[in-house]
Amino acid sequence: MVAKVYIVYYSMYGHVEKLAQEIKKGAESVEGVEAKVFQVAETLPEEVLGKMHAPPKTDAPIITPNELTEADGLLFGFPTRFGMMPAQFKAFLDSTGGLWRTQALAGKPAGFFYSTSAQGSGQETTALTAITQLVHHGMLFVPIGYSFGAGMFEMDQVKGGSPYGAGTFAGDGSRQPSELELAQAFHQGKYFAGFAKKLKGSA
Repeated sequence: MVAKVYIVYYSMYGHVEKLAQEIKKGAESVEGVEAKVFQVAETLPEEVLGKMHAPPKTDAPIITPNELTEADGLLFGFPTRFGMMPAQFKAFLDSTGGLWRTQALAGKPAGFFYSTSAQGSGQETTALTAITQLVHHGMLFVPIGYSFGAGMFEMDQVKGGSPYGAGTFAGDGSRQPSELELAQAFHQGKYFAGFAKKLKGSA
């Protein structure tokens, strides 16, 4: 019995996408788990993205709302916009009204990962404000807590992430996820996949 973990993200400059790929590796390190990466549709026109110096999107498939029902666990990733998820991801979740009406996602485990420009700019509030989406769908929020161990208490280097999930700091866009941040993303994927697998096995 294979547990399917879908990693669904929006990434404008690639930081969240890198976390998503590392989370996928972590999830796939758990025997009996299949992980897939998807992105949500862009809502900004190419002209605007060009002015924002956004790089081209990856070839990760664009997910549709109904595909969420195929997963045994869902990890959602996005950058922050004033302490909340960006409009692109909110637009996608707004399109899941039909699933909400039938509670098609109820009981599925879910979690978050994210990127912010600086320390104190939404590493926890972005996840905290996103929990309302899970609540309405009846999903089970699975945070990593402090299961990452010593990495959660690192004080000698800048590190994103929190008990809510893996995270990174983008700065002006030039900073890329550090080895420690990527390690936390891998851990989240592995930790979450183990949870999704157990939940599926007990169903």
